[in-house]
Amino acid sequence: LLSRRQRQMCIRDRSRNILIAPSILSADFANLKDEIKKVEKAGADWIHIDVMDGHFVPNITIGPQVVQSLRKETSITFDVHLMIENPQKFIDSFAQAGADYITIHYEACENNLDEVINKIKSHNKKTGISIKPKTPVNVLTPLLNKIDLVLIMSVEPGFGGQKYIETSTEKIRQLRTISPEKLIIEVDGGINQNTAGLAVNAGADVLVAGAYIYGAKDTKQAINSLKIV
Repeated sequence: LLSRRQRQMCIRDRSRNILIAPSILSADFANLKDEIKKVEKAGADWIHIDVMDGHFVPNITIGPQVVQSLRKETSITFDVHLMIENPQKFIDSFAQAGADYITIHYEACENNLDEVINKIKSHNKKTGISIKPKTPVNVLTPLLNKIDLVLIMSVEPGFGGQKYIETSTEKIRQLRTISPEKLIIEVDGGINQNTAGLAVNAGADVLVAGAYIYGAKDTKQAINSLKIV
């Protein structure tokens, strides 16, 4: 029998429910353990962890030590999104800290992508690549059979609470058309009850939502509203 964590990580067929990954970027950083427990109890499938270095994006968040501490508190899938320069320098640390998925940015390492992908795989972690809003989907074509997940940024990365960029919907649709069936498509930025339907209908599998979930009065209702679109 598969554990809950293994079931969460399994890619579903096209009739399966959408997976919801609350972003702790919008959580109360003074109470991260409780904030994760709250959304897990409310029905979250993954926890999305944004790692920012103040160089690749204009913000600074957390490092592997925080991930390691949180890993001791929960078995939920950790979806670690590295919005950093030279991500290959930190893959070992985040893998050892307990990341389940490690997603790097195409724009941060387009000249050594194979090297970075192989390094993630060497830790037996799920491998993801993210692209910014202005990066075309077709740059990923040679990589789609080498990775597990593509993260479409539907806002400019760096800060939470931004508005969904409408052209992201067509990018999701294009990616779904050219990607292998097993590839997970994740969308991050401006996701709420209205924009979730756009992303899902275009082919998204996982929705990242920060402000919409952590700012809600009823966390369970907010998560359920994204699953039923």
